[in-house]
Amino acid sequence: MAAAFNPPPNHPGDKDLSPGTPAIRIGVLAGEPIRLAGLSTVFEEPPESGKPQLVPVVGTLQELLADPELYYMVVDFNSSAEGQKTLETVKRSRPEIRQIVIGPDRDDELVLEAITAGARAYLDSSADPHTVRMAIDIVVSGSIWAPRRLLSQLIDRLLGVPAGGLGALQLTARERQVLDLILLARSNREIAEELGIEERTVKAHVGRLMRKTGSENRIELSIRALRRRSVLAVREEAGKEKNL
Repeated sequence: MAAAFNPPPNHPGDKDLSPGTPAIRIGVLAGEPIRLAGLSTVFEEPPESGKPQLVPVVGTLQELLADPELYYMVVDFNSSAEGQKTLETVKRSRPEIRQIVIGPDRDDELVLEAITAGARAYLDSSADPHTVRMAIDIVVSGSIWAPRRLLSQLIDRLLGVPAGGLGALQLTARERQVLDLILLARSNREIAEELGIEERTVKAHVGRLMRKTGSENRIELSIRALRRRSVLAVREEAGKEKNL
């Protein structure tokens, strides 16, 4: 299973996925012809109602990076020994490009490294075309697709590190409300409806939370918040025991 999370707004390739949305070009980077043939089946699947048509753009890394209208790229780790290096090169040269990684199954360490390097989706090689298409749609809509097990692993790792991130920050009451709903995996639209504010206002609050915490996306923001709250809870319990 995978979870979707919304990263910072205002990406040049963001789409609302409304009817009539023009086709979206997706770069495809795979070194082996057989892998390219397999990935091509993803783009043969017709889009669901209200979803954009995806058009594959096959080329070398240099050719894809040179395309100014390309905002999404599928990187196949299975046909290249330099997959991680590719992610870092893309992030450094074209940070606005959102990368979708297809890699080995159940390699949690690789998933963590890929997302840290800039991937916005990670799918196991066993994923069927429909699942790959779904993940691409999620990334195109402005969210992140990652295995659900990743969150708990990241949180476990960070809880072993001294608290930080949200410790000395001053958040407004509204920012705290937005953060609470982010931790419940609410989308910007759902947050706006629950708080009775406009979606663009939610995006502005999320953007400020990102900047204040130095987070690149909602996963990192959520982890920082959860880590801080967990540490505070432990301290509170320790204080209660001391006063008994």
